Amino acid sequence: MASCLLAITLLSRTVPAQRQPTAPSKSSANPKAATLDPGAISGDLYRNPSFGFTYKIPFGWVDRTREMSEDSTLDSNDPKKSILLLATFDHPPEATGDSVNSAVVVAAEPASSYPGLQTAEQYFGPLTALTKSKGLTVVHEPYEFRVGTMQLVRGDFSKPLGNLTMRQSTLVMIEKSYVVSFTFIGGSEDDVDELVEGLSFGRKETSAPHK
Repeated sequence: MASCLLAITLLSRTVPAQRQPTAPSKSSANPKAATLDPGAISGDLYRNPSFGFTYKIPFGWVDRTREMSEDSTLDSNDPKKSILLLATFDHPPEATGDSVNSAVVVAAEPASSYPGLQTAEQYFGPLTALTKSKGLTVVHEPYEFRVGTMQLVRGDFSKPLGNLTMRQSTLVMIEKSYVVSFTFIGGSEDDVDELVEGLSFGRKETSAPHK
């Protein structure tokens, strides 16, 4: 459940009072998983050739993909484990603030980590249970959500933070025997929707590894 736990880890890094996050647990092995290209950031654009998508990172945001990978048990070099593909924030997650720190995180984990998992919608069972345990409420149950020509499943959540409300939306697809989750966090529904608009799918292409 590394991707689920990764989304919860993000929550602890985006609330005004910064706290030490709980490290995700290791995922189950998947001997059939293929080695994946983790993608790369060039300028303000992240490209992932393995899953055929790009994400346009908002101007001025900070990339913490490598740091969060090192802090967790995720390993982009081991196809049997979950892979943190992208973790980017409005401002450094270690900095304190009085507003929700908007963020985007993309992760992939072997579908075999969830015995019997057949559809992206089923993934929201464990994800919703864990999210609720962290104080979030369901705003919208999982529903089909199209990004360009790609059909995903989306779920929306929220959590009050004093005078603020944190919004979280997670989009999920199953590709190449991996569950790929796209989690967007913002201070309003409009903020989250704007972040989602940065995601696009197109032809797979070769990209350089992370610096």
